[in-house]
Amino acid sequence: MTELTWLNELLAGNRIFTPQTIGYYWDGLVLTTQLVFLSLVAGLVLAIPLAIGRSSSRRWISLPIYVYTYVFRGTPLLIQLYIIYYGVVFFDGIQQTFLWPLLREAFYPALIAFTLNTAAYSTEIFRGAIKATPRGEIEAAKAYGMSQGLMMRRIVLPSAFRRALPAYGNEVIFMLHASAIASVVTLMDITGAARFVYARFYAPFEAFLFAAAIYLCLTFAILYFFRYLEKRLLAHLKPQSGN
Repeated sequence: MTELTWLNELLAGNRIFTPQTIGYYWDGLVLTTQLVFLSLVAGLVLAIPLAIGRSSSRRWISLPIYVYTYVFRGTPLLIQLYIIYYGVVFFDGIQQTFLWPLLREAFYPALIAFTLNTAAYSTEIFRGAIKATPRGEIEAAKAYGMSQGLMMRRIVLPSAFRRALPAYGNEVIFMLHASAIASVVTLMDITGAARFVYARFYAPFEAFLFAAAIYLCLTFAILYFFRYLEKRLLAHLKPQSGN
């Protein structure tokens, strides 16, 4: 415990923020980071092919994807989380399958809900970016004899990703903030840790302001990361100073 001596000295005489309660916040930070990161990665993997299908002129492809994005963007994430968390037990035979050890844990239903939600928003973000691809780039790719798949992989998607980057950065921040509802299904995330501290010490301002400060730091880190990406990937759009 010698490595915590400095922390004990810093918190000496503090009734609320003890090494134990700071540990709760740390565990909540780790869980929040894992939940948001995994849902964003899985959602992005889903969103790219869905965005391509959503951009298709074939309605039998684009219409089901439109319905999915409409439903998940048109209903609150909290309701989606409740339906998945509480509704999974009503599927006949689910408790006898290999999925039950995962689904009975609150983390995985929350991960599914967050993934499907962010995938719906990301699909529309990337669909709009794909639709905004300059006609000249597509015609140039066709003139080089590129197939539809090759053109999508080398021309359309890289260009669309650069255009979608600012909007997708906002979606990442939105998911971070939306993850605060994970505590309603017994997950001890950052908000869950704040609720625990509040219930134990009856100190709502200290407990939740500290949680807000953590979210604020994470938001600034995400903003900095996306600003850096925009600076690197959109450097060619920056006006060139004259000699």
